[in-house]
Amino acid sequence: MSDSEDLIHIGEPGSAHDIGVYGAPRPAVPEPVPMAPRTKGCASGAGSLGAVEPGEFRRLPPWLKIQLPGSGDYSETRALLKEKRLVTVCEEARCPNLGHCWARGTATIMILGELCTRRCGFCAVAPGRPNGFVDWDEPRRVGEAVAAMNLRHTVITSVARDDLKDGGSTIFAHVIAEIRKRSGTVIEVLIPDFRGHADDLQRVIDARPEVINHNIETVERLHPIVRPSARYDRSLELLRRVVESGTGIKAKSGIMVGLGETDPEMTRTLEDLRAHGCQLLTIGQYLRPSKMHLPVVEYVHPDRFAAWRDEALALGFESVASGPLVRSSYHADLLAGTVKPGEASKAD
Repeated sequence: MSDSEDLIHIGEPGSAHDIGVYGAPRPAVPEPVPMAPRTKGCASGAGSLGAVEPGEFRRLPPWLKIQLPGSGDYSETRALLKEKRLVTVCEEARCPNLGHCWARGTATIMILGELCTRRCGFCAVAPGRPNGFVDWDEPRRVGEAVAAMNLRHTVITSVARDDLKDGGSTIFAHVIAEIRKRSGTVIEVLIPDFRGHADDLQRVIDARPEVINHNIETVERLHPIVRPSARYDRSLELLRRVVESGTGIKAKSGIMVGLGETDPEMTRTLEDLRAHGCQLLTIGQYLRPSKMHLPVVEYVHPDRFAAWRDEALALGFESVASGPLVRSSYHADLLAGTVKPGEASKAD
């Protein structure tokens, strides 16, 4: 998709809803696409996941046992999200920590729909063609839900929206503004790379969230397989721009392991992130969502996660969460320093 393609527009020209959409004019109705195996590398042969059969599932080790949902504020959180017609990445990405986090009364809200324009080999979020559809009432509903949840720290993420000329950054800015109207919560956004468009990133920076998170996901060698629509250097550049914006916004990133990366490659990735100013880091185990996704090469032992945490802290990261079940938004309030160990995630 190139900038030279025809554009259609949503809403009245010149209005806040005037966002360019790539492609020929079509009804703004999201279309799922048939699921196809996401287990192969790129045509260049770059990257390797090791000798694991595409249909093979590995038996989970004991340290990857998860807690079933149902306790604490789980039911209340679920009911509120349903009432506001909001989507969570907890559900869409099949996060193993859903029960734990919802029981704490926290959830990561996913904006801009349920269909992603990319087909990353690791991700359980459904691919599709959103066709320029934007729910302009969504920011208000998100703001109301965040106020009702009474959180001290809120995480907002989205699918990739490469069909939109602004990459979805306008909606991110509106969501942040609607939350600010109703809550004093710390706002963390987990954003796509906006295809490297600096203006789109700046739109999010100008909305002034306290944390901007963008996951590097994996080592450079594996990017063509794991993230074929993304680029290692582009993700690093995004983090650098956040840090150099002069706004004091913290830059955060995350890495999945178990895809065939080596320890030297992990060291280089940690060094690259620090060299580009990344301050907060998560490292977690890749878990295969289905046989249509990339196979797990290795279930990494908790001792190696501890070693990577120590290595990252020695490189100068402010805070690191590293463990088999760690995900990008896992205990985000603790990682960012919004709350201290033992403190409640909800405001008084």
